[in-house]
Amino acid sequence: MDAQLSISKLTLAFGAVRALDGVSLDVAPGSIHAIIGPNGAGKTSLLNCISRVYQPSNGAMRFEGHDLSRVARHNLVRTGIARTFQNIALFKAMSVLDNVLIGQHSRMGLHPLPGASGLGRRLLDAAGAAVEPLASCLYFGPIRAREAAHRAEVEDVLEFLELQQVRRRPVGELAYGMQKRVDLARALAARPRLLLLDEPMAGMNAGEKEEMVRFIRETNRERGVTTVLIEHDMGVVMGLSEQITVLDFGRKIMTGTPAEVRVNPRVIEAYLGEDVTRVQEEEAAAGVSATESGAEFLTAFEAVPSAEERE
Repeated sequence: MDAQLSISKLTLAFGAVRALDGVSLDVAPGSIHAIIGPNGAGKTSLLNCISRVYQPSNGAMRFEGHDLSRVARHNLVRTGIARTFQNIALFKAMSVLDNVLIGQHSRMGLHPLPGASGLGRRLLDAAGAAVEPLASCLYFGPIRAREAAHRAEVEDVLEFLELQQVRRRPVGELAYGMQKRVDLARALAARPRLLLLDEPMAGMNAGEKEEMVRFIRETNRERGVTTVLIEHDMGVVMGLSEQITVLDFGRKIMTGTPAEVRVNPRVIEAYLGEDVTRVQEEEAAAGVSATESGAEFLTAFEAVPSAEERE
């Protein structure tokens, strides 16, 4: 199966510092693919390159066969890619509904209208840039029909994420975990085929994490949205992901299944900062069966059953 997102030998440098050093990975259509690694490994830098926040120094990025390096940052969502960030960037004084409607902004306009084709569509394409601002201000005709359609889609997203009860409340009044859910709703309102999530569980309590895990899984399974996520909670990563890519100091250590990642010595070494093989040999000589810190690390990895184990 061809990759939906393909990253090849991606390099990103800030002066003499290489945030990414020849990173390559493929993301299969309809999958959940996690990117993990210690702090400073280059995880967010990778997402920033994919979402066009950063311009990589070298390498290639292709989404559904299209060269992402040729896509302007403000047009990325039109290609089918949406993203959430580590820090919530919602409009706190606006309602949940209005915040999620912003996710539809890139799809607002006079075209393409249902049924529009031939000469009518060509005329709309030619005149849209000039007429659309005026039509939007006066709120008539196609603009009114388009907004009604978008509002219906947004209501569907709110229902899907169980936000209808708070749809009229200002976002700033909501609990942190609920605000993270609104952030996800805004991304889904753009109807992406690829969803980039940067630490979606950060700052959440256990109950909020369980809910977010459920919504991410349902987004993937019921809506068919391919998902790439960065997450530090290893239990969440192992429970959600089908494939995991591990980075350390800007380089890829490996890509594999959760079962493969959790026992890879190089992955454990990257997190513990020790030569695991040497320490295990020393402890074996002392009659200890496993590195205590390594055992704790593996236990964290096994806190939630992986997707393959649940099946």
